[in-house]
Amino acid sequence: MGRLENNHVLVTGGSRGIGAAIVEKALQEGAKVSFVDIEAEAGRALVESLGEDDRLMFEVADIRSADDIARAHARFVEGLGPVTGLVNNAGRNSNADPVTMSEAQWDDVFSVDLKSAWLMARAVLPQMIAARRGAIVNIASIHANMTYPGFFPYAAAKSGLVGLTRSLALDVGKHQIRVNALSPGYTETFLVKEFFENNPPDLRQKVIDVHPMGRMAEPREIANVAAFLLSDEASFVTGANWGVDGGLSARFAG
Repeated sequence: MGRLENNHVLVTGGSRGIGAAIVEKALQEGAKVSFVDIEAEAGRALVESLGEDDRLMFEVADIRSADDIARAHARFVEGLGPVTGLVNNAGRNSNADPVTMSEAQWDDVFSVDLKSAWLMARAVLPQMIAARRGAIVNIASIHANMTYPGFFPYAAAKSGLVGLTRSLALDVGKHQIRVNALSPGYTETFLVKEFFENNPPDLRQKVIDVHPMGRMAEPREIANVAAFLLSDEASFVTGANWGVDGGLSARFAG
């Protein structure tokens, strides 16, 4: 405990699932934590469940909007000081048909899963550069390396997020700012539950059976890796994509 003391960690999509687990873990590690989400009720419920700590702030914001980001960021800095750690966790699934998908639908997927990470980084980087310290963690996905039928164009967006991570790491490394991606595999979240509910009932067990560890991840296990990447223990780790999939991507089919 205490690995993130004297840090202000900002998490997007922090009201539930992996995002909420990262918020809780960062608090446990001593950080001041702010988070944004479009789900006001869920965000306020998380704040209440964590005891309304004076080290914790929540704002309703749409991370597709630069104006929303600027407003929330200004409130957070006023209340908790400059952001030293950013976790771009907010994302959305996509199950579009590549022929019938509209341009508006395409733009919406990429604005949430890719563009928002740049908008958030653009907001926090000036103060990180001035302080010559900071860490950014982009929550990508195993879909950046291998994907599943019917998820178009989710894999493209997550692959782009990994590419953005590499480019950003090279551009801000000279300021002693680190940027890494974290790619979870199957994790027990609302989105994964929704995926299984929309598929044959035996699919969940089939998925578990091909996991070398015989189970899916819990959100806290992803949060543990995010906390490491945000901390000084990862002081020479940047430009990398950390796979946290229980070994799923290590095996051949069959």
